[in-house]
Amino acid sequence: MEVITLGDDLLRQKAEPINPINAEYVKIAGEMIETMHQSKGVGLAGPQVGFMKRIFVIHIEGDVPRVFINPSIVATSQETVKLEEGCLSLPGIWADVVRPETVKIQAWNEKGRPFTMETDGILARVILHEYDHLEGTLFIDRIPESRRNKILAKLEKRQMQD
Repeated sequence: MEVITLGDDLLRQKAEPINPINAEYVKIAGEMIETMHQSKGVGLAGPQVGFMKRIFVIHIEGDVPRVFINPSIVATSQETVKLEEGCLSLPGIWADVVRPETVKIQAWNEKGRPFTMETDGILARVILHEYDHLEGTLFIDRIPESRRNKILAKLEKRQMQD
């Protein structure tokens, strides 16, 4: 799978639900995990590989790879944390993003089994980042406009040099 980057319209579109969850999606989830690992990422959402379905995979250090199909955010904490984020679809770009400290999410795994997870820290941050991709939102949409404009100008300049 190839990771698409900023400028591709698919990154700004909302992903569609998966129905039914079947063997095809188990295979796609496996390919997404492989692509995420090859790209040295900790998360990857369907739209980032041009697959416009509500699926994302994550794998943070010290944890197992996880698959989230048709996820929905049940709750987030009022407490927030500011941390630096990057994205495989915006290579080489990093910015501080404020996100809720905890998240409760419901989804289905690659076996088609529903689960609920409540977590905090880096796992919560990665879940919220990848969930945003399913909504057509990028992490740069969550930073101050002045910082976002500098990043976009930097990307534009880089693309003109390529």
